[in-house]
Amino acid sequence: MPVSEAIRKKLSAVPHKPGVYLHKDRFGTVIYVGKALDLRRRVSQYFQSSRRKGWDLKFNTLVEAIHDFDIHVVRSEPEALLLESKLVKEFKPRFNISLRDDKRFLMLKVNLNDPIPNFTFTRFKKDDGARYFGPFVNSVGLRNTVALARKQFNLRGCRVFTPGAADYKHCLYAHLKNCTAPCVENVSRAQYLEQVTAACNFLEGQCREMQGQLEVEMKKAAAAQDFERAADLRDLIRDLNDTWKKTEKFTRVPYTLPLSINPERDLYELGKVLGLAAPPQRIEGFDISNISGTFVVASLVSFKNGRPDRANYRRFKIKGFVGQDDFASMAEVVGRRYSRLKREAKPLPDLILIDGGRGQLGMACAELAKLSLEEIPVIGLAKEFEEIYLPDRAEPLRLGLDHPAVKLLQRVRDECHRVANSFNAQLRLKTISESILDDFPGIGEARKKALLKKFGSVSRLKLATVEQLAEVSGFGGKAAEELKAFLVARAG
Repeated sequence: MPVSEAIRKKLSAVPHKPGVYLHKDRFGTVIYVGKALDLRRRVSQYFQSSRRKGWDLKFNTLVEAIHDFDIHVVRSEPEALLLESKLVKEFKPRFNISLRDDKRFLMLKVNLNDPIPNFTFTRFKKDDGARYFGPFVNSVGLRNTVALARKQFNLRGCRVFTPGAADYKHCLYAHLKNCTAPCVENVSRAQYLEQVTAACNFLEGQCREMQGQLEVEMKKAAAAQDFERAADLRDLIRDLNDTWKKTEKFTRVPYTLPLSINPERDLYELGKVLGLAAPPQRIEGFDISNISGTFVVASLVSFKNGRPDRANYRRFKIKGFVGQDDFASMAEVVGRRYSRLKREAKPLPDLILIDGGRGQLGMACAELAKLSLEEIPVIGLAKEFEEIYLPDRAEPLRLGLDHPAVKLLQRVRDECHRVANSFNAQLRLKTISESILDDFPGIGEARKKALLKKFGSVSRLKLATVEQLAEVSGFGGKAAEELKAFLVARAG
């Protein structure tokens, strides 16, 4: 496969640093996400024809489909792994398999507001007032570090939320003097909180004296030819360093990731073919999504300087009518969006992109005319031939799939699809889940919200025990038993 000049230039600028790379096809769709300790060396391998004989069929197919690539540099290989996992779940590339499940990296949690705070492991971060550490790539190292912290600061390791005297009788942590036993008031809650706070500081790497002590013990063990003990201490020091290592938390796709080889060129070409006075720095795109006239929603995505501007994404429920009418839906959402911007005197976009042909474009233009905003350029993009419709032109523009302007518009349109479809699916799932609870006799909105708030979803609610259900406000012993029986019957 011959390598284009644009790819060659881009390869020459790739640094010898750890990071993540994204391969894309000719439509700009991410088809593979990978990580590398050395980005230059790893990405270059995809374009070396001398290696082709050793590739299998799947890898050859991937390489043939690569039309462009992007990179994102990070500080370490563990960070690269975390970002790779996040991007695979975000883009769902068709050539990635191993990271497309819902597994998340391990985190450590402690809630200082609990009666007797305890360190627990979790894979989900919630807005519950607790302190979270991580995520951590090395889960074994994290568990070893937590075990050391519990022993060093005399913390409890039992799993009971609020242990008492009955639990203390069977507690090895207390009898081995590894825990100060706040459950039977051997220490006050204030004293135990001081122990937990010290452990938090230790887990954040603020108490590195222990590492020095362990290194001294390791050298003594090695000098005494107790090599097994020395090896254990060496591994423990490594686990501590892995836990203390600062990693960037990639909560969503980084805004700094480029989406094309040259977004400035794409914007220039788009402005040129549309006859605009300047390249459109701010583009807003609209799409409609529905399932047979139900769950009708719309998405608005914003691109700034050729890249997604997620802070200005919006989602809409269509309220003006019931049924399926893409034209009326487009008119409603355009009218709602720009009447609000005009009312609040906020900046208007340089270009509006409508997903659809002449009909949807006409409805959008009519709404803008009602608001006296005809000066905003607006176009439509029809899917079949990627035709660009303009209000004052009878025939659509056909620039070809390789034209930079078309590729930019495709990226905006595809992002509109993704946001609209995900919102539609979210509403359908929520309605299906809530409808099951609605069938439970006597349940009201307050109790339904309390259940969903505690368990997150009906699928998790079905796994709850009667005792866990009884902990929810509004559910006594009998109500919890009846709900459990109802959920079991529905599951069957």
